[in-house]
Amino acid sequence: MTNNNAYSAEDDTPQEEGSKIHQPRLWRDKGWTAQVIKNDDDEGWAVAMIKDGEPEPALVGPWTMGRDKKNPKPLDANAFGTLVKTASEVIRRHEQQLHATLHKSLMVATEDADYKILLDIVPDEDDPYAWLSAQDAGNTEIARVRVAPNYKLNQQNARAWIADDFRRPD
Repeated sequence: MTNNNAYSAEDDTPQEEGSKIHQPRLWRDKGWTAQVIKNDDDEGWAVAMIKDGEPEPALVGPWTMGRDKKNPKPLDANAFGTLVKTASEVIRRHEQQLHATLHKSLMVATEDADYKILLDIVPDEDDPYAWLSAQDAGNTEIARVRVAPNYKLNQQNARAWIADDFRRPD
């Protein structure tokens, strides 16, 4: 999809960042911008939802044709509200997925105690790493070591770490 025929803030009267715009193909309000764009791959239209301060759209989807079957249906308050809700949900799901990827935990029961073992990956561009930690039943951290970001957290490795008195795994 390209937006050669799209309206943008540059095409209109200059607006301050964050100011409201309510136009048929461009709405900016409540921290979001909805922009209706021509889909050059076919005869249709699409809408892109961009959260203020973000370089890429959170959501791009098809947009309804207007009554003349050539131009897009104009944006309105109801459509914009629905788009904001949908795009916010997409961002929330992405954040949940990222959190689940970077933060893992499991429970390990031993004869001596029950432990919660956590792996927190730090996705540094130059030197990624992870923290492997253990908490007791009262959620008090009892051990913490730095490990490789690809450390495999599973029951077997967690039990081996506990058996080795929480020394840093090789």
